[in-house]
Amino acid sequence: MGDHGSKIEISFVGRFASSAIAACFAEICTIPLDTAKVRLQLQKQASTDASAMPKYRGMLGTVATIAREEGATALWKGIVPGLHRQCVFGGLRIGLYEPVRNFYVGENHVGDVPLSKKILAGLTTGALGITVANPTDLVKVRLQAEGKLPPGLPRRYSGALNAYSTIVRQEGFGALWTGLGPNIARNAIINAAELASYDEVKQTILKIPGFTDNVFTHLLSGLGAGFFAVCIGSPVDVVKSRMMGDSAYRSTVDCFVKTMKNEGPSAFYKGFLPNFGRLGSWNGIMFLTLEQVKKLFAKEVPDKH
Repeated sequence: MGDHGSKIEISFVGRFASSAIAACFAEICTIPLDTAKVRLQLQKQASTDASAMPKYRGMLGTVATIAREEGATALWKGIVPGLHRQCVFGGLRIGLYEPVRNFYVGENHVGDVPLSKKILAGLTTGALGITVANPTDLVKVRLQAEGKLPPGLPRRYSGALNAYSTIVRQEGFGALWTGLGPNIARNAIINAAELASYDEVKQTILKIPGFTDNVFTHLLSGLGAGFFAVCIGSPVDVVKSRMMGDSAYRSTVDCFVKTMKNEGPSAFYKGFLPNFGRLGSWNGIMFLTLEQVKKLFAKEVPDKH
């Protein structure tokens, strides 16, 4: 709120732009961790040879192995579709969150927004955003998975745009929406966990004496949001990565059951630390940037009341 006679407002374009900018910046900073996470999730346990050591071990170990074997640039594989995804998906899911949340509580609502309405708004904008952005996600996972092909084998895609056109040519236009079911589940759930918990954690922190709406509060709230998102979203994330990176599974349920049967429940938290390293830092950077960038688009308008 501004002075008594005015309030601060941001247009939808301003919300979309500031959300897309913040999401893209966070993506550039953290994509090496995401590449490591995808490789760890796609690495199945070698049940036949018990003595065989897994190739990728731990977050930083995986980052080091990829950099050593494929060059440092391989860590940013998938950055182009990653940025396409953040522009579309980040812009929609984060930009629409406040308007949708306010719609759910009604414009005459006074006081704190109930947590249930925050979760509902997060589920709605996450599902909407990823339905539009699924092709960018598919291409990103395919490009990140390419690097684990043995040396000498031809690469399927020369880059992001080539991957889009190759998938459409070889598998049909609809193939760009491969994995949409688990992807909607994952992104609606993780989006709700991130945005609702950020909202809730920030609201709680601001009630503690001595805390103000500043950079430190934004960073703490962002890390809290990342932690909740990983706890809740990790199982769907593993299933999504496997379905997009490996065509051996018939359906979401098939992938879930096979993973459970062959590797046990711990497989769904494969890469938990890299996932938190990724989502915790991603959320910290994204929300910190978002709060600053939003100020550029905010303008004071006279309060009608």
